[in-house]
Amino acid sequence: MDWGDFAGWSKQIAEWGAQYHETLRDRPVRAQTKPGEIAAQLPAAPPEQPEDMARILRDFEEIVMPGMTHWQHPRFFAYFPANAAPPSMLAEQLINTVAAQCMLWQTSPAATELEGRMVDWMRQALELADGFTGVIQDSASSATLSAVLTMRERATGYTGNRAGLAGKGALRIYCSDQVHSSIDRACWVAGIGQDNLIKIPGRGPRYGMPADALDAAIRTDLAAGHTPAGVIAITGGTGVGGSDDLASVAAVAQAHDLYTHLDAAWAGSAMICPEYRSAFWQGVDAYDSIVFNPHKWLGAQFDCSIQFLRDATPQLNTLKIEPEYLKTTGGVVTNYSEWTIPLGRRFRALKLWFLIRAYGLEGLQARIRNHVTWAEELCEAIRALEGFEITTDPILSLFSFRCPGDDATQQRLVDAINDDGRIYLTQGAFAGRKVIRVQVGQFDTTRDDVMAVAQVVQEVWETIT
Repeated sequence: MDWGDFAGWSKQIAEWGAQYHETLRDRPVRAQTKPGEIAAQLPAAPPEQPEDMARILRDFEEIVMPGMTHWQHPRFFAYFPANAAPPSMLAEQLINTVAAQCMLWQTSPAATELEGRMVDWMRQALELADGFTGVIQDSASSATLSAVLTMRERATGYTGNRAGLAGKGALRIYCSDQVHSSIDRACWVAGIGQDNLIKIPGRGPRYGMPADALDAAIRTDLAAGHTPAGVIAITGGTGVGGSDDLASVAAVAQAHDLYTHLDAAWAGSAMICPEYRSAFWQGVDAYDSIVFNPHKWLGAQFDCSIQFLRDATPQLNTLKIEPEYLKTTGGVVTNYSEWTIPLGRRFRALKLWFLIRAYGLEGLQARIRNHVTWAEELCEAIRALEGFEITTDPILSLFSFRCPGDDATQQRLVDAINDDGRIYLTQGAFAGRKVIRVQVGQFDTTRDDVMAVAQVVQEVWETIT
């Protein structure tokens, strides 16, 4: 393919993309294919000769697209969104075209310096204290793993990387039972182990980790000869939106000199709205590490996750490794590859630059406020359905419910709804029971889209009972 062909096909793909988004409502939200159906249409061996791009794109339409779940569909209410606002898509096209590997300042000065500024723009938007710096990670999982590794190294006097963990005893990390599974995985990967992740049952209206229970767990471990290493708090947990009282949790951690990390991967985006901060953000400036994902609710093309650091030194002491071939000469610069686990880095900051400038904070705030309001309206509409129960009231734009019947019936309803195709929901678990989870947050959803959930739920329920 020469560059003339590239330009022509790029134009055709852009036109296809616009039409795809304009007609998304005509497609079922979730892929309706069966396991193995796509693979059965793919040749078992690679082609020996080049194939025509027109044929490749035709196969994309006929083979691939039927097997895609449409995350940008305005009636996607499952998981958390992976939003991709059009300006961020355009930025991604430029990133792909320039195709830079932005691991060091000298490998792309603009990428490094724009990243620093975008992190600070978001710091201001979330009203974090002056002095927080940060880095754009690929996902919250990587940011959390970075924080857990930092907890490990700090608790072992920064000897774990060099000498390993043998003979260092049980390092303990504390969190609520509402945390995302990425916390568990981080403890696996860091060598801390599942048994040393102490999960404290959440309680109260937001299912938060009680500070007194956290303090008691730490004291019990100290008496047993274990080594407390860190505390992980949450704002907007994945299951039902569980949120800790950040100030009281941080106070306990500070009393025991423990490193703190806050997982605000989803709900952090809502903190650009000042009215939500009093309930979910008080005490945030005490945390050593904070992660939120602009690629969820804010509209940045996946992947784009910001990790804020109150002091970057502990994480740099944990992750920085600088062989001669990666050294930068000629001035003091930031090399973000020293702040993260991967060496290679994409130009993710460009997506934020385009997004924030195209909508402004006011435009992004309006979307989030709408989603919260519509979720509350939808919750009441489902509460009014005969026999249905709201199991967790809305925390921001996330709530859960149950239909009449046992756990198997909940799953049967979820499966029937998703097979219907008009909306997409997921099951969850809360208080030992299966629940049906609704999260409003797709970038282009409307009130009509959201309120349609109650109608679809009722109609599908009537077909299975």
